[in-house]
Amino acid sequence: MMTAIHRPCQPEIVTLAAQSHLTLWRQALPRAVHEGLYESLISALAWRQSVVRVYGREHLTPRLTTWEGDEGVSYRYSGLTETASGWPPVLLPVLEHVQSITGHSFNSVLGNFYRDGSDSIGYHSDDETELGPQPWIASLSLGEVRDFVFRPRRGSRKQCAKIALPDNSLLLMSPQVQRDFEHALPRRARVDKGRINLTFRQIIQPQNA
Repeated sequence: MMTAIHRPCQPEIVTLAAQSHLTLWRQALPRAVHEGLYESLISALAWRQSVVRVYGREHLTPRLTTWEGDEGVSYRYSGLTETASGWPPVLLPVLEHVQSITGHSFNSVLGNFYRDGSDSIGYHSDDETELGPQPWIASLSLGEVRDFVFRPRRGSRKQCAKIALPDNSLLLMSPQVQRDFEHALPRRARVDKGRINLTFRQIIQPQNA
């Protein structure tokens, strides 16, 4: 039986450019789901430090990652292929609420665990082929507040927006954000606590021949 869906406060809309919108919900998950979730995700999910290939060179990711979702759903990025084995029970109520709040369906989630301010992710766009031509990305933040920054993919290439994402906030990025902008989570020397980010995606599976 589907649980009652918590309705968060009215979202905040941030416009980066025409049709490139960010929608931010604060206190997105209800207390019953949010309480203890950060600790449960750390212990229940298979976090690992992956080796990725960037510009032809291999690097250890400066964070821990996990890939979860519908069984068999695969995702390839930075020379790394991830295949999900089914949703862990701890993520099912989270998925249910994220889909209800955003109005979008997702079959997978990429988890990033930033252990402290020295962990980060560089500028990139979530525009891999598996995401299709119009990818909506929903990003749930848990734990320490970290800055999420944006820059245009063309033109000046300078940072144009910064959003401090607090614990239990949900950010929905429109497809045009991936088309026109890159985003990153930079290092922060004074941050000594951890943050988990769950980015929910809809992977388009190849059709059987």
